[in-house]
Amino acid sequence: RREDNIKTNLSANRRPLVNRKMSENGLASRRGKVLTTDTMNPSVKKVEYAVRGPIVQRAVEIENELKKGAKKPFSEVIKANIGDAHAMGQQPVTFFRQVLALCSYPELLNSPLFPEDVKSRAGRILQSCGGGSIGAYSASQGIECVRQDVAQYIKQRDGGIPCNPDNIYLSTGASDAIVTILKLLVCGEGRTCTGAMIPIPQYPLYSAALAELGAVQINYYLDEENCWSLNIGELRRALVDARKHCNPRVLCIINPGNPTGQVQSRKCIEDVIRFAAEENLFLMADEVYQDNVYADGCHFHSFKKVLFEMGPQYSNTVELASFHSTSKCYMGECGFRGGYMEVVNMDSDVKAQLTKLVSVRLCPPVPGQALMDLVVNPPKPGEPSHATFMKERTATLRSLAERAKLTEQILNTVPGIHCNPVQGAMYSFPQITIPERAVQEGQAPDMFYCMKLLDETGICVVPGSGFGQKEGTYHFRMTILPPTDKLKILLQKVKEFHMGFTEQFS
Repeated sequence: RREDNIKTNLSANRRPLVNRKMSENGLASRRGKVLTTDTMNPSVKKVEYAVRGPIVQRAVEIENELKKGAKKPFSEVIKANIGDAHAMGQQPVTFFRQVLALCSYPELLNSPLFPEDVKSRAGRILQSCGGGSIGAYSASQGIECVRQDVAQYIKQRDGGIPCNPDNIYLSTGASDAIVTILKLLVCGEGRTCTGAMIPIPQYPLYSAALAELGAVQINYYLDEENCWSLNIGELRRALVDARKHCNPRVLCIINPGNPTGQVQSRKCIEDVIRFAAEENLFLMADEVYQDNVYADGCHFHSFKKVLFEMGPQYSNTVELASFHSTSKCYMGECGFRGGYMEVVNMDSDVKAQLTKLVSVRLCPPVPGQALMDLVVNPPKPGEPSHATFMKERTATLRSLAERAKLTEQILNTVPGIHCNPVQGAMYSFPQITIPERAVQEGQAPDMFYCMKLLDETGICVVPGSGFGQKEGTYHFRMTILPPTDKLKILLQKVKEFHMGFTEQFS
């Protein structure tokens, strides 16, 4: 009888559990997914970012195939798709990494292995951090002493023009600051919707951000036949056309250019500022490659400097946000995600909203802020680290200049490839002639070309369609960052591939 009671009780206990599971399973099968591609934010589906798009995904697949022993006509994938200097072998600046090491592990401040200026710099940064640790949150706008150093750097760079630290916002790379400013600018619907003028070819952060925010992208085309120069007539054409269907409010400039590598003349910058003033446009100046200027006769002119030298008519009225980063120039410290923006002539109430907006993300990465401080305030003459710092900085920039020239020279020896001078930044954007048979292959011709280049040579570059290009023209973007010996091999492979590709599809 006792055994019968136990069995009865077990059966009674199990029955609700079984019924409950059936009920849950039935409910799950009926309801489906809450979030699908049909129910998700439609703006996100419009976002594209070619620099890490299908080409790069295929490159990763090939790398995995090589690791598993697959036989390919090459032994490695060369990722020339992205401006990641350290990934391509560039060595970190000693002073930067020494200070950051001490900031990360303050016990090293007592070590005799580090110069005194490294120790004093690390101590100053740590004293500005909560609890003396870079693991603490900072103020949302950034560490105060770092913003002061950025302001002093800008003042010196621009020949003494004042810079208020309160106008400096430290950021997670330049990208985060750029998107934040666009968020402030975007409003309206239909014909009142904000339009943003961006250069074509452009860095796809801009098109991606505008798609996500639901803004209107207004293309103005750089003049490829004149070394990708910016033409005011083209700006005006784009603006007039755009006003038929949106409200253009912002003009974005990338100088030196990405992906095109042009460096704007002072006259061009003056013309752009006048245009922005006349048409009541907010100016965004992406200046993250300001130290990467290689061509004879080319010089970097900041928009802030030119704006103030044009006089109060412009310097008191034109609204400007300019951006810099630790990721490019001679530093190449992409992974630290350090950057800043300066805002000029921003409405005080809007600035309060900007401060509120950045506070939602608490603060930029504090190690990135520390690195930004070192970039704008490097070792001074007479300090122990100065000689090594200058030697490393000069060698990196000189090598980049040599590679820029080498890239242009070799690509221009290939029938069917034309490469403008790489005046600055870190990329070349050559135009390629694609035979008609290849154009008819059923996918974007430059994507087809770049995929075949990757599969046959292991070289990963980005199709020009990911950056924008004039109808009927085809390009690819590649970095000049591989070490010189590897760059020569890469360019020779591109040359051989292009000639073979042309013969195959002619």
